[in-house]
Amino acid sequence: MEARAIQRGVRQSARKMRLVIDLIRGQAVPEADAILRFSKKRAARQIHKVLKSAVANAQQAAQRENAAFDADSLRVTYAVVNEGQTLKRFTAAAMGRGTPILKRTSHVEIRVAGAEAPVKPSPTEKPAAAKAEAKGEKKPRAKAKKRAPAKKKKTTKKASK
Repeated sequence: MEARAIQRGVRQSARKMRLVIDLIRGQAVPEADAILRFSKKRAARQIHKVLKSAVANAQQAAQRENAAFDADSLRVTYAVVNEGQTLKRFTAAAMGRGTPILKRTSHVEIRVAGAEAPVKPSPTEKPAAAKAEAKGEKKPRAKAKKRAPAKKKKTTKKASK
């Protein structure tokens, strides 16, 4: 079960928000929730809203499919902050000039998914290479690496007297 949430146009620079989003990427949802709740960064509040929305979206998806849902088993599989539209403003400067002010925005995207056990191949199943040999096919060969041409040695001429 995977769900995502996106918040666009957050009025904070992406660079500042990435410092916080890096802390929760790959974490379990309860751990990420605790990290964001107790962080002193302003970006943590916005990211926390997006995380709660992603969990709620996962719950709704599970409800639609009549599946069991446990929010504690979810993990943050994908968390990214991209740059949004930059608002360009001007302020007064010396000698009648104007100085630009760039008000940066960002887009936050978080995906959560249930922690599922990886599917292991059954012991009776043969690997792909063994299957190919059984059919009489050749094994794929590894490509040979090209070598760089050998460097020429510099010869020094001895000065004659």
